[in-house]
Amino acid sequence: MTRLPILHYPDTRLTTVAKPVAMVDERIKTLVAQMLMTMYEEEGVGLAATQVDVHEQVVVIDISDGGDQPLVLINPQLLWASDERQQSKEGCLSVPQIYDSVSRAAQVKVRALDLNGLPRDIEADGLLAACIQHEMDHLAGKVFIEYLSPLKRNRYKIKAAKLQRVGV
Repeated sequence: MTRLPILHYPDTRLTTVAKPVAMVDERIKTLVAQMLMTMYEEEGVGLAATQVDVHEQVVVIDISDGGDQPLVLINPQLLWASDERQQSKEGCLSVPQIYDSVSRAAQVKVRALDLNGLPRDIEADGLLAACIQHEMDHLAGKVFIEYLSPLKRNRYKIKAAKLQRVGV
């Protein structure tokens, strides 16, 4: 299995809006396996296909302590988000070494296809809700630091450019 290279902010490919997956076939199953391997090796809890320069609506998440409960969301659609907000510190494999607090809906309900191409509804709160929203943002071409103030965003853009120059 091949580990996939992750795009790093401010790479403009991260702003590409992902297209729906037409069919859950072997190509998509292989992509999911590669994304999971990449996410686990990078010690992340979520990864969107956009982050690995595949602009299709595929997300993998695993918030379990043992890294053994992967959640696959293909063509995820947000059905409902609570009015209640939660602040949580977020990081991103595409924005290495940068963490900041982001306000998101405390609870969400999402409909997506699973790895067998079957629809399922997922109700989530806490960390899982934040991860789902974060990864779905990637599919819409949005990186988490866009939620921050222009001052912080500019500071992080400078820091990200420095990290890219030194090869991080």
